[in-house]
Amino acid sequence: MALTPADVSRIAQLSRLELSGDEPERLLAQLNGFFTIVEQMRAVDTTGVEPLATPLSAIHDVQLRLRDDVVTETNQRELNQRSAPAVEAGLFLVPKVIE
Repeated sequence: MALTPADVSRIAQLSRLELSGDEPERLLAQLNGFFTIVEQMRAVDTTGVEPLATPLSAIHDVQLRLRDDVVTETNQRELNQRSAPAVEAGLFLVPKVIE
């Protein structure tokens, strides 16, 4: 996948970036270089390769320090919503901003 100068202009517009001089050409080269690397990575056959929890697990066994998933705090919804201007059925009510 290669980007065109029109693609770079559109990306800059969506990002609210103002590109001047040779910036669009340099950005085009950088982005296309990135996509070249992505395509090379996609070409690698990873069938049968287990995902790593951390890059260090490729070198030696790593024990993940996981804690039990238990509730440690009480439900304080009402307390937290006390300062809200409008609440209904435990949900914050906000004014409609999109027509």
